[in-house]
Amino acid sequence: MFEVYRRWHDDSDDDSLDQNHHRFQQRYDFRTYRQYFGTAADQGTLSVSQVSNIVRANFGQLTPENSMKWDSTEGSQNSFSFSGADYLVNFAQTNGKLVRGHTLVWHSQLPQWVKNIGSASTLTTVIQNHAKTIVTRYKGKFFHYDVVNEMFNEDGTVRSSVFSNVLGTTFVDIAFKAARDADSAAKLYINDYNLDSVNSKVNGLVNLVNSKRADGVAIHGIGTQAHLNAGGAGGVQAALQKLATAADEVCVHEVSRASSNDYLTVVNACLNTPNALVWGVSDKDSWRSGQNPLLFDGNYNAKAAYNAIINAL
Repeated sequence: MFEVYRRWHDDSDDDSLDQNHHRFQQRYDFRTYRQYFGTAADQGTLSVSQVSNIVRANFGQLTPENSMKWDSTEGSQNSFSFSGADYLVNFAQTNGKLVRGHTLVWHSQLPQWVKNIGSASTLTTVIQNHAKTIVTRYKGKFFHYDVVNEMFNEDGTVRSSVFSNVLGTTFVDIAFKAARDADSAAKLYINDYNLDSVNSKVNGLVNLVNSKRADGVAIHGIGTQAHLNAGGAGGVQAALQKLATAADEVCVHEVSRASSNDYLTVVNACLNTPNALVWGVSDKDSWRSGQNPLLFDGNYNAKAAYNAIINAL
């Protein structure tokens, strides 16, 4: 399902940007399609002028890389911190970008106090309060949320975590309902990695989403991270088509690859499926920096993959 969002305005007046950036803007109408190319960032990277200029000129949406994860927002029970997330949201609003929330419920970067919960009623209340507090704070400012992140094993079974161990898969229902109640306009996603071909993990996720949606759970979309191995993009289109059978939208939203061919394959797949997000701007700041995975190199110059994407659009 394709959607059109609010107006686009680009505040960048930086003449030093590569001419290809302006070609990208001319050939890809951000005013209508700004949600389809985004990147992950936070205050540390957005404070770098080269990064912020690239973001202003090339990306229509922003996702907080770490500042909205549980250990950053609620390190101690019911004591919330939003400074990092607020910085990103303020940057996005100032520069006309959409914001995707990431992530409400994840087994990793999780405070020990949450991991120690053994009571189903307590954990239910904790999930509800965490999701409600965050989503309410940014109501009307986020267009998507990754509500549940990485809940599956590679064989398609549910990952062992405090959430699944105490609540089974009902933690999914609880989290999505809390997010939906707090902001009924936001699109809510379940997200995972290694969904790059039609495999056991894809099938497990599709089965769960079909089951939950049949029970009335408001799962609008599925996010596939696409942290690919070199040459590993060949199965992406088939995987997207399979995932799209279970949800209204599918988003490829953490792409990080060195190969221009891989990027091009993913972009071509995305031309038939809503939304693509690159997980970072420059290789210099990537969590996979040793693999040079992103569209801009360590000196913030556009790479061959960037030009390949321009030529595909």
